[in-house]
Amino acid sequence: DKVLAELIEPYELRVAKLREFLEDVKPSLRYDIVPLVDPYGPSVTDPDLQCLVVSEETRRGGEAVNKRRLENGLPELALYEILLMKDPDHSQNEEEKISSSSLRQRLLGTLLRPARQDPALPSRPYVIGLTGGTGSGKTSIAKLLGHLGAFLIDADKLGHAVYVPGGPAYEQVVAAFGAEILNENGTINRKVLGAKVFGNQEQLKNLTDIVWPEMARMVKEQIREADAQG
Repeated sequence: DKVLAELIEPYELRVAKLREFLEDVKPSLRYDIVPLVDPYGPSVTDPDLQCLVVSEETRRGGEAVNKRRLENGLPELALYEILLMKDPDHSQNEEEKISSSSLRQRLLGTLLRPARQDPALPSRPYVIGLTGGTGSGKTSIAKLLGHLGAFLIDADKLGHAVYVPGGPAYEQVVAAFGAEILNENGTINRKVLGAKVFGNQEQLKNLTDIVWPEMARMVKEQIREADAQG
C-alpha cells in the first residue's frame, strides 16, 4: 500500500545508500544491515538488542515490538524517540516530513532505465498504450501527446464504432444476442446489451470474442494511417 510502490528503489541500492550514510556519520561504527521479511525483523528475536529508535509516528510500532519480545521471553527494548526532519522543499501534494514517498513522487516523468531496443519491433510508428482507471488523467495526457505531434487513437470511440449499423461487429452482435437488443431505428441499445452480459461471464466472453478482434483490426488500420502521415 506504499505510494507509487513500483518506484521503490531496489533493496541493493537502498543498502548501498544506508552504508554510505553510516560510514559518513562515523567510519568506526560497527553495524549489520539485514533484510526485513516481515514488519518486525530481528527486533523480536535478537536477545542482544537493547534499544529501538522510533519517531512519533512509529512509536506504536515500537510498543508492538516490545509486546512481541515479552511474548518471546525477551526483555523490552528502550524506545528512543527522535523528531522527524521537515522537508523545506515539499510541494502541496507531498508529505511535510522528508519522505521516500515524496522522492518517488518527484520521479514521475523520469526515464528510470534506458529504452529497451527490440529488433522485432519497427522503429516507427512508435506506439504508446495509454491506460488507467476513471479520472486517472488519460484524456489530459492524450491531449499533451497530441500537442507534441502524436496521432491519437481513441479506443473508446472505436468501441462505439464497431456497434453502429454497418459497423464491423454489428451483424455478429445482433445474431448472437437477438433482435431484442435493437432500438426502433435499428441501432444497438447498449444498456439492453449490457444487462445481458454483465454478471454473466459466458455471455460477456461471447461479446468480447466478437468485438475485441474487430477493435484490434481498426486500431491496426489507424496505426498504418499514422505511419502514412509520418
